[in-house]
Amino acid sequence: MPDNSVTESAESARKPVRPWSSFFFADFTFLWLSGITMMIAMRLRLITSGQWITDNTAGLDDAFFLLGGLGAVQLLQMPAVIYGGALADVVDRKKLMALTQSASFISLAVLTALSFTDTLAIWHIFVVTGLVGIFNMLGNSARPAMLPRVLPRRYLTNGVTVQTASFQVAGIGAPLAWGVLYSGPGATFTFFVATVIAGLSFLTPLLIRASGQPDGGARRVTLASLKEGFRFVRNHRILPGLYLLDIGVTIVSFYRELFPVFSEGLYGRGAQGTAALGSANALGGAIGSFVVFFTGRWRYKGRIVLVATLLYAVLLLAFGLNPIFWVGLIIVGSLGLVDAIGMTMRQAVVQLTTPDALLGRASSAHSFAAMGANHIGQLEVGLVAGAIGAGATMVVGGVVSLVVVGLIWWLIPGVRRYRYEETPEDGDTPARSPP
Repeated sequence: MPDNSVTESAESARKPVRPWSSFFFADFTFLWLSGITMMIAMRLRLITSGQWITDNTAGLDDAFFLLGGLGAVQLLQMPAVIYGGALADVVDRKKLMALTQSASFISLAVLTALSFTDTLAIWHIFVVTGLVGIFNMLGNSARPAMLPRVLPRRYLTNGVTVQTASFQVAGIGAPLAWGVLYSGPGATFTFFVATVIAGLSFLTPLLIRASGQPDGGARRVTLASLKEGFRFVRNHRILPGLYLLDIGVTIVSFYRELFPVFSEGLYGRGAQGTAALGSANALGGAIGSFVVFFTGRWRYKGRIVLVATLLYAVLLLAFGLNPIFWVGLIIVGSLGLVDAIGMTMRQAVVQLTTPDALLGRASSAHSFAAMGANHIGQLEVGLVAGAIGAGATMVVGGVVSLVVVGLIWWLIPGVRRYRYEETPEDGDTPARSPP
């Protein structure tokens, strides 16, 4: 079996891990660049699509229904999540990223052409959303599975945090840039800019020098390999609780893709309100990710996730009850902050407690939980908001989220008891032997 672990010099091993340390590894930088450009292109596509649908729909209730429907369309991705995780454990992960991310580039080019010729229709957006989502999910597990190939083990939490923080910072700029592009040149030029950025996202994985072949060499995706990944996650004493926590809360509270209608329904604002809400949420996420840099000495990672999710539930209640726009921006930013802390810690736990041969499938289980909850949540929140109003929907989501956190805390004790050590403790699955 090939040794794909990353080694570092004795001098480097003695240096403390700083927030920027991961960028000293060139392969990590290329992996990071691929991810951040993919994220920016995706955000521009989703916000533009949502605002275009809102602007071209007669009533606000219809807009709620259509944007909720986009979440339902994205549920088509879910089988691809599981299959993609298995793919990441049997094929070259770099090529898998490049191939799947090229679908986003092609689809954005199509949307640009349709918008330029004034033939863009709502059904085009639904088709592109579904197809791009399927391809993205096929390659989604390859990126976290490549992380141990480009960083030594003691840098893994740092690498996850750097990626999350960077994505959140980019998430601040993306809605702001979108607001300028959409309000000025318009939807066509916004789609074009996203197309160019998507082109970078599928080229950069090919610049990574580390091997993309999984441990054990090329194999085939079989039903047995899928069952093996399922058994690993099911029997893990931490991951099921983390995934159930994410699912239970997100299904009743997912709001990001509905910013266009929340901007109008809660505060009576249009595209500029959408941009402000999106940027405030991303700014909070960036701050939250930065906070994670200082939690290295906090060994009880599961408790960090639980506390962050509890605060998230309380903020949902505040978001639903608040009628003042600038206060809403603060609340949405705080939601992004605590959500980023919880998300980063969940990803770090997956990296630290999963062997390389199963990392693609474990990551796909995390994606399945997170993305599936997002899409169902988008549908649920959209439909419920259309029926009882945006504010009442967030209040209901906050109450349900409080109940979910309490149940996970008491019924799945492995989450609150999980304690990370440099050498994995007895009962944990080792991530990889330290280099």
